[in-house]
Amino acid sequence: MADPKKQLAYNIVEFLRTSAQDGTVKEDDKESLEVAVQVINEAFGVDPDSAEDQAAYSIKPASLLQLLDVLTKTKSKTASAAAAPAAAATPVAAASSGPTPSEKAKAEQLKTKGNMLMGKKDYDAAIVEYTAAIALDPNPVFYSNRAAAWGGLGKHEEAAEDAERAIELDPKFAKGFSRLGHAQFSQGEYQKAIDAYESGLKLDPTNANMKSSLATAKTRLAEQTSTSVSDREPAPGAGAGAGGMPDLSALAGMFGGGGAGGAGGMPDIASMMRNPQMMAMAQQMMANGGLERLMSNPALRGMAENMQNGGGMPDFNALAQDPAMRDLASQFMGGQGGQGQ
Repeated sequence: MADPKKQLAYNIVEFLRTSAQDGTVKEDDKESLEVAVQVINEAFGVDPDSAEDQAAYSIKPASLLQLLDVLTKTKSKTASAAAAPAAAATPVAAASSGPTPSEKAKAEQLKTKGNMLMGKKDYDAAIVEYTAAIALDPNPVFYSNRAAAWGGLGKHEEAAEDAERAIELDPKFAKGFSRLGHAQFSQGEYQKAIDAYESGLKLDPTNANMKSSLATAKTRLAEQTSTSVSDREPAPGAGAGAGGMPDLSALAGMFGGGGAGGAGGMPDIASMMRNPQMMAMAQQMMANGGLERLMSNPALRGMAENMQNGGGMPDFNALAQDPAMRDLASQFMGGQGGQGQ
């Protein structure tokens, strides 16, 4: 058997010599080609002029170009034959990606069973049936029904997820928006619920249930906003701790009633300092520098001197009605009454 490497080298030399003779190679390149032939002959030990080598290695009447052409055509046919079964299998694969008619029918049976369980308020069992139906046929209706079951269990986050999945599968499925709105409303997300109901009503403008739910969501949002604002605004006349106007009438009670000027006697200081309102007022006064402003006021300085001289306690009820004193109290409490925090 001929050495395949020598046979290949011999026929390459034959190809090169033929190319030099038939004009394939330019005249200027023939000398280089002859050098290449000599190198190949010496490297592989072949002689194209030898009858013995010709008998052992020549592939005539074929040539390397003919063999290459056959190889190329064979390879092309092989590739086409391999692609044909794959192309034929594509429709089958595409058909298998969706549920078969029998799977659709089974999924409908599971949905019907789930609906019956929903009527009995057996939400856990209904979820099992809807989930099995979804596994066979990912239908937006099945996701919507399972969202209702989640809602029956109070699991509104899961309900919202299923409603959103239903909408993804069918953006024109109005029931999906209704389920989503209910789930978001149940979580206190009233603005999101409003958006969902409005989207659903664009698809089903006559849906009375969504209209009613939308109105309720808007009412709740308004109440929520009103409550939020009122929580940030303290009531007028709030206690000293809030930086508001002190209740001078309440102070009268701390000092033992009206405190008429001729009643005499000092209040129970220990009891006063245990009073939370009094402590809060004192802390606020010190924090705002109100104590210094308080003692520099001529009216209060006169009251203090009167008490020191045995003139008795002032009438705090009367002080509470004195506009100048109210203004003074507002100043030493920081002038912050009625502002939101």
